[in-house]
Amino acid sequence: MPEPLVVPTPTSVTGELPDGLLTAFAGYEDALATNDLAALDAWFAPGENTLRGDAAGLLVGHDAISGFRGARSGTVARAIRSLHVRVIDPRHAVIVSVNAPDAGGAGLVTQLWSLSAAGDWQVEVAQVAAPPAAITPTVWRLVGNPLVAAAASGALDGETIAVKDLYDIIGFTVGAGNPAYLSEATPATETAAAVAALLGAGASVRGIAQTDEFAYSIAGDNEHYGTSPNVRVPGGLPGGSSSGPAAAVALGQAGVGLATDTAGSIRVPASYQGLWGLRSTHGAVDRAGLLPLAPSFDTVGWLTRTPGVLRAAAAASLDPAQQTSAAQADAPTRFAVSSALVFACDDDVQDVFVAGLDGLTRAGLLPAPDLVDVGDLAEALRIFRAIQMAEAWKSNGDWVTAHPGALGTAVASRFESASRTDPAAEAEARIALAAARDRLDSVLDGRILLLPSASSTAPSRHANPAAIEATRTATLTLTSLAGIGGYPALSVPLFESRGKPVGLCLVGPRHTDLALIDVGAKLAAGR
Repeated sequence: MPEPLVVPTPTSVTGELPDGLLTAFAGYEDALATNDLAALDAWFAPGENTLRGDAAGLLVGHDAISGFRGARSGTVARAIRSLHVRVIDPRHAVIVSVNAPDAGGAGLVTQLWSLSAAGDWQVEVAQVAAPPAAITPTVWRLVGNPLVAAAASGALDGETIAVKDLYDIIGFTVGAGNPAYLSEATPATETAAAVAALLGAGASVRGIAQTDEFAYSIAGDNEHYGTSPNVRVPGGLPGGSSSGPAAAVALGQAGVGLATDTAGSIRVPASYQGLWGLRSTHGAVDRAGLLPLAPSFDTVGWLTRTPGVLRAAAAASLDPAQQTSAAQADAPTRFAVSSALVFACDDDVQDVFVAGLDGLTRAGLLPAPDLVDVGDLAEALRIFRAIQMAEAWKSNGDWVTAHPGALGTAVASRFESASRTDPAAEAEARIALAAARDRLDSVLDGRILLLPSASSTAPSRHANPAAIEATRTATLTLTSLAGIGGYPALSVPLFESRGKPVGLCLVGPRHTDLALIDVGAKLAAGR
């Protein structure tokens, strides 16, 4: 039996809120959750003028609406994400609610409520917009039902995977987010180890999902295939380069997004879209069959809607002998915060992060974090970028040179910069990288570093390129530290700013991937 619905405080109200209106709305949603047909009949106004519409058509009259409900098995489980009330007069009001189905996506319901002569609030008109179900090329390059069946039974039985278009799947080609690259690709003769691990745990491949070109972006705006939707921020960028897997999971079209994270390509879309996302410890998951960008930083990872599915996907792919569990730790879990990392974010994210940590601490879910100095962030980013560019050119430069004009503008600019990497500068950066990694190990000293997953909420997809690049640089200042340290990093969908998701990132010691998920799940469950 589901728990009674908790009606959120309305995001916006015009006019004086009538007594009993929100209570009636909560009662209606509770009746929906339990499929209480008698109660639902009572919540809808009697007579032939009552209306209910959805994508299938319009039902006219109370009897038609009642008959429709009696013929279905109920509605999907959902939570109310936001509520907007427009009061027409003391006896009439319009309520627009945004709901979050457990299966993913977002729904929209618009209702006209009226006060009956008996003093009861009832629905006179309802328009229901369910989450979009269409398979779109901005999310998927190739899709099946399934594309590849599970290889065995296990912890992921029944789950489907959106595979980022960088992983080999036997019999299929890798497109790397670029049509020219795809046109020349040959079918793989083996399946990538990370894909095989999930298939062996009972999951099936739903399809191959889009990526930013060669995974060299964190925006999610592929110029060739279009921009994937962001179901949590309509009109916002989805975050990249794992934009396709993230959108597929957020839309409910897959349960697991198999992705990659070099400089934030899992954590950023997870933060922008309110998902769970894990960048695994560098080298902890076999990268065989994965198209590289910068092997010194490239990692396998996953995006999901729930921590349980994330943990099952990670556990299927990680070597348990390497993992350090919370029970094995010598001391209680300790946490750290860097004020410099917080100040690298925009004002809204700073405010939400500070208030959120304070709330977790006051609730006893989190001990007071230690304040640490992680060093010169600009220098750390310089080191990271120098090596990333050098390796990106070594990995893909020959193809880029042979295909002038084949890349989108932003990615082409990055590869052009990468082509000018000086070997001496790369060698210096590698020495500096080792020193930066040692310093981070010493400063963090086994603590979990807490920081925002991205420097901002999802920017508008219509923002000018200069603003997008500035946001990218600020976000890379945060995300590059996990790459430098080779650490696992988890984005937990814990906070919001002005209705937009803000991920809380947990960066843990190497090989604490599963323990990190457990910590994040406890924080989320305790709120």
